[in-house]
Amino acid sequence: MSEPIVCQNIRVSGVVQGVGFRPFVWRLARELGLVGWVRNDSRGVEIEVRGAAAQVQSLVDRLEQDAPPLARVNSVTARDTAPARIGKDFVIIDSRSGRAATMIGHDTAVCRECLTEMFDPGSARWRYAFTNCTNCGPRYTISRGLPYDRVRTSLKPFAMCHRCQCEYRRPEDRRFHAEANCCPKCGPQMFLLDGEGHRLPDDPISTALTLLLQGKILAIKGLGGFHLACDARNAVAVALLRERKQRDEKPFVVMLANAASAAPLVQIGVGEPGLMALPTRPAILLRKRGSCDEALPGVAPGLAWLGVMLPYTPVQFLLFHEAAKRPAGVGWLERSQDLALVMTSANPGGEPLVIGNGEALLRLYGIADAFLMHDRDIVTRCDDSVARITTGGLQFIRRARGYTPRAIKLPVSGPSVLAVGAWFKNTVCVTRGDEAFVSQHIGDLDNAAVCDFLEESVAQLLKLLGVEPAIVAHDLHPDFHSTRFAADFAMQRRLPLLGIQHHHAHAAAVLAEHGMQGANLALSLDGVGLGTDGAAWGGELLRVDGARFERLGHLSPLALPGGDRAANEPWRMAAAVLHQLGRNSEIGERFVGQQAAPAVAQMLAGDIHCPLTTSMGRIFDAAAGLLGIRSVMAYEGQAAMFMEGLAQCYGDILPLDQGWRIERGRLDLLPLLAALADEKSAERGAALFHATLAAAIADWVRVLAPDEKTVVGSGGCFLNQVFVRGLRARLGAQGIKLVEARQVPPNDGGLSVGQAWIALQHLLGR
Repeated sequence: MSEPIVCQNIRVSGVVQGVGFRPFVWRLARELGLVGWVRNDSRGVEIEVRGAAAQVQSLVDRLEQDAPPLARVNSVTARDTAPARIGKDFVIIDSRSGRAATMIGHDTAVCRECLTEMFDPGSARWRYAFTNCTNCGPRYTISRGLPYDRVRTSLKPFAMCHRCQCEYRRPEDRRFHAEANCCPKCGPQMFLLDGEGHRLPDDPISTALTLLLQGKILAIKGLGGFHLACDARNAVAVALLRERKQRDEKPFVVMLANAASAAPLVQIGVGEPGLMALPTRPAILLRKRGSCDEALPGVAPGLAWLGVMLPYTPVQFLLFHEAAKRPAGVGWLERSQDLALVMTSANPGGEPLVIGNGEALLRLYGIADAFLMHDRDIVTRCDDSVARITTGGLQFIRRARGYTPRAIKLPVSGPSVLAVGAWFKNTVCVTRGDEAFVSQHIGDLDNAAVCDFLEESVAQLLKLLGVEPAIVAHDLHPDFHSTRFAADFAMQRRLPLLGIQHHHAHAAAVLAEHGMQGANLALSLDGVGLGTDGAAWGGELLRVDGARFERLGHLSPLALPGGDRAANEPWRMAAAVLHQLGRNSEIGERFVGQQAAPAVAQMLAGDIHCPLTTSMGRIFDAAAGLLGIRSVMAYEGQAAMFMEGLAQCYGDILPLDQGWRIERGRLDLLPLLAALADEKSAERGAALFHATLAAAIADWVRVLAPDEKTVVGSGGCFLNQVFVRGLRARLGAQGIKLVEARQVPPNDGGLSVGQAWIALQHLLGR
């Protein structure tokens, strides 16, 4: 008896456009002897198929099991349908527009197959800077809308030549329906301009490398924006870049050819080369070797870690290929190479990343000596992602290129929500159904251009997702631009507005990504966030239950002499500790180099302009100030990062006996800080601080929540790996699991996810 013939309509949702999904379906259907069609639409991928029931079921099963490497399949649904539109073959048909229910894929590094073509002298794409295929290259940063087709990308002006058209139409080719397909004959072109905007002759890659090795600063157009680049081994060039960009001490990321090139500079553990070479290519913080600072003078001063990034665009690979003397083949990709390039975001003055050619010539004038450009537009600005390696994989410091707009799966579905983040490290988040879409890193909302970028990012996300929010969530602080924008946005659309406490949102972000519902214990440790009582919070033990939370405990308050200024001057926090210890008279003498020291002592004595804070970040600053590690910070978190590095180098130490007190839910770290005030060794003091802090927090959790077996860790302090490693071990010894952020940063870069999750549960009445 012959097997029954069935006809089915199949829908696939998720990241299934721009990732080679239609060609994959075509090949699979042909293999299974099925007829029908596949197309993109605004909801994802739609398939109609006819064939033997077992073969159709095999197709449905394998759509998720064998999906292309860049695809993320959320669901596959099939229903019986009439065979009216099905012909005698299986074909790819034109896309159909409509209300969006899918999402564009993220940008990825150029793949090995494309590199093989680029470095084959006999290939039509020999050294071509825009080589890509369905498995690699730009997606999000070139897309103007859905469905993902060439006409909705910045490749629209570049009509494919006959050869590229043949690749695009040939099912067995890896460029089958590759929307960004191009070659030197029909695609975008590189060119090099001098600092005045005049085109330079000769090969742009060769000339660019020569300029870099001469100590010049180049603006290089990438996937999501321009980089400013210089020779990382040239101390004069690095210092000049710092001067021109007005970035005195903040560390730079260094681009190296491969892990072998990084090995003499940083320590690389087992499995870490694979993380460095992920297709998403984040910059990764790796521990420096002793020779690193001498080899790369001024790149990451005073820090124990170096940010390392491997090439991900064809242009970047071409620079390293040129430095290697243009070898044929790809064998050189594995060999160590001396070339090391500073690759820092071209965002002068903390403004958004430069993306346009004209914009680059204007905004980077006087900073860049030359401009390595091309004529393919960047549609969406998207900075590099930054991460560090922890137990369990990568932890984001900044989530952007390679990960945006990848969705975070939520444990429940509901109406769409817009959440607009806070002030620092701003991101925005939009939910659709049971998915949360986080924007790329927007930045600190301290200038008009970044504020405009926030509003632009909201409009873009809502357009791409095809949703209208049912509610708008924001931070409680009334003076943040994000809060004011949320109020205006909601008023114009007559939407409800929901203010969410900062640390509640931090905890909720981790709960959301791990799908944790119900009541959960959470630590929220960061620099500052406005509390429900109007005070500056930042060292909180919370019980979070849906849209509600309870403050179980907090750090004992410490004065902020001078208010917000104390957040940038650790010596002021150290002075507050001395005052609290009854040692106010020592402040002027101890901080003799600080002109304001006598006045600060008087302010503390008279309780004048000294608001209280429970911030853990300010405790780190106080410790650094007491140990003489850093009196004034050149950038946010510098003192804590220096102290973490010193603790890492010192090694293990036992916590201070009786180094803390717990009274009425408050964790008092004054005994520890008193010991640091008299500690002579900054290295030993840093190690003692981290070890005692981990023990104190674990004890605090045990005392206030003795029956808990899980605690969430959130807030920027959870980027400190020395502290977190100690805390994880201490809690583990008590039978408590520490749940940490993985899909978004624990700092304010992940805050919008928490806001969105709370607002969604508020709408659902939870």
